[in-house]
Order: sequence, then structure tokens, then C-alpha cells
Amino acid sequence: MRRLNTKDINGKEYVFCAWRRRWVRLTPEEWVRQQFLHRLVDDYHYPAGRIGVEVAIAVGEAKKRCDAVVYDEQLQPLVLIECKAEHVALTQRTLDQAITYNRQLRVPYLFLHNGPETIVVQLDEGLRMKDERLNSNDYKETNVISPSSCVLHPSSKEFLTYIPQWSQL
Repeated sequence: MRRLNTKDINGKEYVFCAWRRRWVRLTPEEWVRQQFLHRLVDDYHYPAGRIGVEVAIAVGEAKKRCDAVVYDEQLQPLVLIECKAEHVALTQRTLDQAITYNRQLRVPYLFLHNGPETIVVQLDEGLRMKDERLNSNDYKETNVISPSSCVLHPSSKEFLTYIPQWSQL
């Protein structure tokens, strides 16, 4: 477990988010996100400067923010990360939320993470290039990571081996 830089402000706990360069309310979901991002940087040596937090995207007319986006060396979106609090199960609804956000970003990988587990979804190139609206069934059918191998524990470096760009760092 990472030690985060926290402080009490008016009786509420805040954490310093290095990516947003400000203090943010330490909710259960924020705790999971901060732990995960620090693990990517500290344990897996991914460059912190290539991670965006609360990345703004348009979903139709609505403006949304995805939890985090990891960029490759050319600063193209590589991974969309959707975090949930530890007590929130990673469900079809979580996947659907990430898919909705990915309609704009079109990343090759989705990470769904709640602390105890991480689900890695790899999307095939043809599916990412489609313009029509996609549903989660489309993604499941083209996922090249088998369901039995996609639920991974973040304490293991195994989940990063699915991403060629990361294994070459």
C-alpha cells in the first residue's frame, strides 16, 4: 500500500494529486486511483508525465472526465483507466462506462481497477476504428485477452506484460 501525501482541511481528508498539482478530496475511489497511478510510476517505472488524470472528453453533448489516460511515447492515448472504490465490484456497467469514454479516445487498452483486482481489456484495431456506436458485446467478441486471464492482481507485474510498449521500458 502506497503512503499518500494527505492532510485534513476543515475536517475532511485531502490527498495531493501530483498529476493535477493540487489537493483533492480523498474519496474511496480517489484513494484507489492514486494508489494505482503511483504503482505504475514507482513500481513499473512508467513516466509520470505521460499519465493524465481526469481527462476531459465529450460524450455526445455531455462533457465527461475519465479517471486516467496513459499516453505512449508519441503522446497518443494508449490506455484508458477506469477506477472504482475497493467495495465496488468491476461489473458490466464498469466496462460499459469505459467503452463509452473510449468512443472518443479509441485506445487499444482499457484497465478497470478497484484495488483488489484489475481487468485488462485489449481492443482489436478494426473495432477501434469503427465509427458506429459500439456496445460491450462488440468488445467482448474481439477481446484478445481471454476472460480467464484478464482478471489480474495489481501487486503482480503480470498485467503490464499484455502491453508491448510497457514491457520494452
